[in-house]
Amino acid sequence: MKRIAVALAALTLGAAVLATPATVSAWGNTGHRLIGMAAVRGLPGEMPAFLRTPGAVAEVGELSREPDRTKGGGQPHDRERDTAHFVDMIENGRIVNDQGLSIDALPQLKSEYDAALATAGIKVDDAGYLPYAIMDGYQQLVRDFAIWRVLNAAEARERDPGKRAWYREDRIRREALILRDMGYLGHYVGDGSQPHHTTIHYNGWNRDTPNPQGFTTSRQTHGAFEGAFAARVARLDAVEAAMAAPALDGFDLRLRVPAYLKTTLAEVTPFYVLEKAGGFTDSDARGGAFVTARLAAGASELRDLFVLAWRDSADDSIGWPAVKVNEVEAGTVDPWLAMYGED
Repeated sequence: MKRIAVALAALTLGAAVLATPATVSAWGNTGHRLIGMAAVRGLPGEMPAFLRTPGAVAEVGELSREPDRTKGGGQPHDRERDTAHFVDMIENGRIVNDQGLSIDALPQLKSEYDAALATAGIKVDDAGYLPYAIMDGYQQLVRDFAIWRVLNAAEARERDPGKRAWYREDRIRREALILRDMGYLGHYVGDGSQPHHTTIHYNGWNRDTPNPQGFTTSRQTHGAFEGAFAARVARLDAVEAAMAAPALDGFDLRLRVPAYLKTTLAEVTPFYVLEKAGGFTDSDARGGAFVTARLAAGASELRDLFVLAWRDSADDSIGWPAVKVNEVEAGTVDPWLAMYGED
């Protein structure tokens, strides 16, 4: 697909850019690590203690690279995953062209999104479905946290040694899954902070569109920026210093995700202006500042989504037969059958 073609074009660069991964990955390894690490390091004290450790920071940083590392498995594996990394919008927030959906009016289901694109004559391969990848990852994390809350509360109260041991083992399993799912969500949120992953101008200005400012159309633009250049200039301390204050009030997932992606879309033209001015060289501090700001935007959004998922999980119901998380934590419901299973 087109994103693989972008990566192959990057292979024509010099030795520095040859370090870029063989498939396009917003930010490459360094950027994704830093976004995941900065987000976890920024978690508040209300989050579970197992997340506020150096080990968890490192783990989420590494797992934030995972959706890129597992590419190349064949079909249907790749078809169902490659297009999750981007959404190609035009400047007004419509997807691919003026006939495409508005990012502000996405259908509830991805299948409905696919159908609407087809009606507009747009292929999903060309459009991408990054907003759905972010929303799905968030909802999965809410479920993870809900299960962990129940297991943690039940383990603390259970008097039967056998049941208590099972709760402990399952809690430990869930903690590993939480770190994995935080990493996966982190990857897609990180993709959403890289301007090239929100635009039809994803690798040089689109040659089929007007280009009155004479921006570069080089097919090496994408890989050179997010890979070797970002790796040279990005630092964890600078990213953390540039992170925004938490924005946790009035949360609505279906409004938050498009707003986040539109904020990144607004940085596409500034990127090309800066590139034209020679800003992405090691001797020009403006390029490094741009990378830092974008990584910080991803880390800030990811930190907030982690906290919001944790808070949402307190009002969830989980298991079968379903139990309410807040009732288990209050000690008014026994969750054994819901957690262990009733055949």
